[in-house]
Amino acid sequence: MPLTADILVALVALLHAYIMVMEMFLWQKSAGRRFSGFDATMARDTASMAANQGLYNGFLAAGLVWGLIADDPTGFRVRVFFLSCVVIAGVYGAATANRRILFAQALPGALALSAVLVSHY
Repeated sequence: MPLTADILVALVALLHAYIMVMEMFLWQKSAGRRFSGFDATMARDTASMAANQGLYNGFLAAGLVWGLIADDPTGFRVRVFFLSCVVIAGVYGAATANRRILFAQALPGALALSAVLVSHY
């Protein structure tokens, strides 16, 4: 089970690294507009906000990677903290922005968090 938990954590980290790239670097390009569903005008008008969100997603990815490479008990605590942040951000995003965030962010985070907790105890 620890290997499964680590794989799920790594996948969530990769997801957030992908989101970071889309929001920070590709937001106004065709790939970023497909990602957001925005037209060129809306993408231009929201580029600063998206880059800010992307930075936070990068922090989440970095924290999850830190949790994977740190020795326990620190690694376990860091994974739990950052996965909890992912779940909370996903639930909040689903409630305030777009319901699909619940399935794209909160659900993977919750599955990884569950696996981390089960594998630890």
